[in-house]
Amino acid sequence: MKQYIIILGLITLLFLTACSKTPEVQPEFAQCLTDYGATMYGTEWCSHCQNQKAEFGKSFNLVNFVDCDINQNRCIAAGVKGYPTWIIDDKAYPGEQSLERLAYLTGCELDNEQV
Repeated sequence: MKQYIIILGLITLLFLTACSKTPEVQPEFAQCLTDYGATMYGTEWCSHCQNQKAEFGKSFNLVNFVDCDINQNRCIAAGVKGYPTWIIDDKAYPGEQSLERLAYLTGCELDNEQV
């Protein structure tokens, strides 16, 4: 009986993991944000920054990201007061931004499968 419960638990865990996986942002979208000049300011310890990065998955390495713990002067110069903050067209957008909002603000095309 104990083995049955363990096996059932493992199957449930695998199912939940498979269902909760979000589609990864296409590299073209992340690159478009960078080409447009959008920049995300944040830190490695910020949970909201980690959430925002997770939305991009591996494609986040293509996004302009300034770590404010390492580049404090850049963050101060940009007027960053909280994390994350996106700077797009010299305007600050504090907090986590949806992919749809980033697409709207930059004109970058977001594949419907990415949302």
